[in-house]
Amino acid sequence: MEKLTIVKVGGKICENPKSLNALLSDFASIEGNKLLVHGGGRLATAMAERLGIETKMVDGRRITDDQMLEVVTMVYGGLVNKRIVAGLQARGVNALGMTGADMSILLSHKRPVKTVDYGWVGDVDRADGVALKSLISQGVVPVIAPLTHDGKGNILNTNADTMAGETAKALASLFDVTLAFCFEKEGVLRDENDDHSVIPIINRALYAELKEQGIVSGGMLPKLDNAFATLDAGVKEVIITKADNLRNLARGSHLEL
Repeated sequence: MEKLTIVKVGGKICENPKSLNALLSDFASIEGNKLLVHGGGRLATAMAERLGIETKMVDGRRITDDQMLEVVTMVYGGLVNKRIVAGLQARGVNALGMTGADMSILLSHKRPVKTVDYGWVGDVDRADGVALKSLISQGVVPVIAPLTHDGKGNILNTNADTMAGETAKALASLFDVTLAFCFEKEGVLRDENDDHSVIPIINRALYAELKEQGIVSGGMLPKLDNAFATLDAGVKEVIITKADNLRNLARGSHLEL
């Protein structure tokens, strides 16, 4: 089975021209089939402020009302996505910028209102691995922005980590998939203030211990839950690492069942 490398990169890296250029060069150097899923939250917040639109967050999650949906659609699907595509094309990568709504790659439903109404936020129902494979098999490198649709004409703001995970699951029966979550740290750290305290291998038993001890908490929990779910679905390898390590994926934290 052919190899496929899926890279998810956060908005902080995308918003800084220097870190973005480094990422694009490193991503372009990955051999074989590849796919990129990106965020862009901080740029959306900055654009909303310029437009006089208030950003509302609950527990680090964006409330996406009608006005904010317009902002994230412009920023994620337009500005960030096309900057990445242009940068990759300049590096000889035949990138195709898209959202989850294009070709119905990712279909979602609007998150139900419980204690919080998140507005136009999507929870993924399915990803279409066959449609993505048809592109990848033609030498196309999909670059996916964190937007999906509900099949009823509504665009939904959707978590990029979740989208990367669901995409990896959908492609796991079609490729040998390596999924790399790239962010600002070297990996999962025993001490968040010490970049040298990377935990190189994390299995489920160790993950339970790390949670119990409070070593892993906050935003890292959904990232790791998501990562283990992809392994359950047949993804061959999941790595949490710094974007600078894309040329050497032996570094970072490697997850095992």
